[in-house]
Amino acid sequence: MAGEKDLIVAIELGSSTIRGIAGRKNADGSIQVLDIAQEPAQDCSRKGVVYNIDKTVQNIRNIIQHLEDSQHVHINKVYVGVSGQSLRTVKNSVSRQLDSKELITNELVDMLLDTNLNATYPDQEILDVIPQEYRVGNQYTIEPVGVQSSHIEGRFLNIIARTQVRENLQKCFLAADLDIVDYFISPLALADNVLTETEKRSGCALVDFGADTTILAIFKNKILRHLVVIPLGSNNITQDICSLQIEEEEAEELKLQYGSAYTEPREEESNRLLSINNGRTIEERLLQEIVEARMEEIIANIWEQICTSGYRDQLLAGIIVTGGGSNIKNLDKAFLHRMGFDKLKTAKILKTTLQTQHPEKICKNGSLNTLLSLLTKGEANCTGPTEEDTTLETKTEFTDHRITTTHSGFPGREEKNSNRQKPPVGSTKTTEETPKKNPKESWTSRMFGRLSDWSKRLTEE
Repeated sequence: MAGEKDLIVAIELGSSTIRGIAGRKNADGSIQVLDIAQEPAQDCSRKGVVYNIDKTVQNIRNIIQHLEDSQHVHINKVYVGVSGQSLRTVKNSVSRQLDSKELITNELVDMLLDTNLNATYPDQEILDVIPQEYRVGNQYTIEPVGVQSSHIEGRFLNIIARTQVRENLQKCFLAADLDIVDYFISPLALADNVLTETEKRSGCALVDFGADTTILAIFKNKILRHLVVIPLGSNNITQDICSLQIEEEEAEELKLQYGSAYTEPREEESNRLLSINNGRTIEERLLQEIVEARMEEIIANIWEQICTSGYRDQLLAGIIVTGGGSNIKNLDKAFLHRMGFDKLKTAKILKTTLQTQHPEKICKNGSLNTLLSLLTKGEANCTGPTEEDTTLETKTEFTDHRITTTHSGFPGREEKNSNRQKPPVGSTKTTEETPKKNPKESWTSRMFGRLSDWSKRLTEE
């Protein structure tokens, strides 16, 4: 748990906007949001994936500079959310036949997990692993340790993405002179802060409507069962409206003010004319048709994924919708009409209590939910002394006409110009050469550590 003066910083690289947030955790479990900064991402990110590294680095620097100036601190590391079009889940199973009946141990379960991590996917890498269940003999369980059997099979859900996703993120933050404390899978961080335990247990589908992508995450029995990123979002609706020779900013306003995901059939259709720039007008009926057509396509893709996941009839808690795109009118009617789901809830804000001296920056429309969720997942202090501070804190001792210089370092501080070897990406330990295994360490961190060790071993050979 971060201390009272510690500052947690998180970065979300979205499709339309790169956002940074600074805050801290209070003793009562609430989150204090200190400041939020953002930069446009249209020229450096596509479908949530970095493609222009130089522009992304500049945007990150601008965000960090804003947060540093507002909080009067030096930020040297951040938490980063991982998402993007290539993010998805793949099922995998690993079995082990034992010589005789014996008790299943933690070591044996870890061996299955390690074997699962050896699974390869062309141009993809495993970012996280979600154990589904274990088959011990003829029985299925999520807690196999202590059960006696001569056979065990582990079933896992691997979260994978293109290798370039993480590589580009590392390049960007390295160039921005920032260390990455840990990576978080953005949809999982969002689910932890939007969904209730009851919803996860009963079965639900979390739909995050972004600008260029729509993320679907299905939960059952408190376990992630399916995750996919659909390459369509609310910005596609805006671009469809722009095809009528309307500027993007005005098209966005028309979408939010007059657009509707579903319109009830009427005997006499309204032919009201809507005024736009330069004295032009557009038929409201035409605008509605454009918005409905694209929403129907997005919902059809969501429904297809729900059906192929095998959990179509197990979503007792229904659908929970969030994200900036969830603000379009009559979204619940559209889901009911297209999918037959009458249980739909829109999550505009996190279930975690938020405190801030700048309430105007906390948009209660779902667009900041992922960024806020990344902040709640952070634990480590992300600030450190500036180079000037380090110089001032240098203590010079004169002994027998010899000069001995010692530095009063900041706890957890990793000097940026140091030549010593850095720990694996994702590790929060910076002061120990051999860090002890942290039971609360995320699977993402542990996995990245293993990958870094394997890479180092191959390089040495």
